[in-house]
Amino acid sequence: MSQQRRTPFAATCTACGVDRETASANEIVAFYRRHHRHTGHDVEVTRADVDGDVPDTDDLETVVAELEEHYEEGVPIGVVAAAMARRGRSVGETLEEIHEVRMTGALYEPRHDHLAAF
Repeated sequence: MSQQRRTPFAATCTACGVDRETASANEIVAFYRRHHRHTGHDVEVTRADVDGDVPDTDDLETVVAELEEHYEEGVPIGVVAAAMARRGRSVGETLEEIHEVRMTGALYEPRHDHLAAF
């Protein structure tokens, strides 16, 4: 009997029912960007196996700062989106908040699509 391995990340568009499963957290963000560009729809993270404990807070800066302990060179934005999904936020809402917080100077990108707190 073969046992199928479950992919660690999944997202769905509730408006049109399109699903995406992937091994990469940041592929969830790429899926959102492509899907939103073509449909205008947002997507929800439906499964996320995240390294480390996800902080129990709605504060994006705190989430990034605490997750940063588990990732070298920044926290993948997809992991941040997954953590914020546990707070009821969609991928699009999380990306908007990331942009707003980055403009205050509290977060930066040490490499593409990865975040770190100052």
